Amino acid sequence: MQEQYRTVARAGVHETEINRSRFICALAPAATEQDAQDFVARVRRENPTATHNCFAYVIGADASVQKASDDGEPGGTAGVPMLQMLNRREMRYVVAVVTRYYGGVKLGAGGLIRAYGGVVGEALDAIGTLTRRRFRVATVTVGHQRAGRLENELRATGRTVREVRYADAVTIEIGLPDAEVEEFRRWLADATAGEAELELGEEAYGDA
Repeated sequence: MQEQYRTVARAGVHETEINRSRFICALAPAATEQDAQDFVARVRRENPTATHNCFAYVIGADASVQKASDDGEPGGTAGVPMLQMLNRREMRYVVAVVTRYYGGVKLGAGGLIRAYGGVVGEALDAIGTLTRRRFRVATVTVGHQRAGRLENELRATGRTVREVRYADAVTIEIGLPDAEVEEFRRWLADATAGEAELELGEEAYGDA
């Protein structure tokens, strides 16, 4: 599995004008290919009079799903440079739609490639990106008398506390990178005098 990937921080829109044509790039995170396709369909519905609604998306931490469409532009001048820009920036789980309103001046193949790829790059800069790292979901089980202090110490050392559940004992769910498991196990034993139990769960991506 990939140790980390980059994705768009949020959904957003960035517009630029080139030789009187409007190029509007809509970006959004997409967890699945269906999410990406739904976003493309929505942008198309919102821009029914646009000359073109070209798209590209990359799904999977390993970029296993990649699709692009020129939507009527000359072959390889729109969707492909959009996809290339996403890959150049190492973007994953992301969809980009560039809506073009033709302004009467032809750009030529080279101009189109620069315009479509360029507006995606500008949109990524304007909207922002973030890095997701691979981690293990880990559950710490500890007695009530130590739970509050342990939770505070976990947060103080920069751990992301995902969930805290209270029952006969207290379970604290955290994100733990694989490389830090053994070191954390030793720290936990010291911090709780050996009274806490650590259980490792599934792998996920996020802010570990």
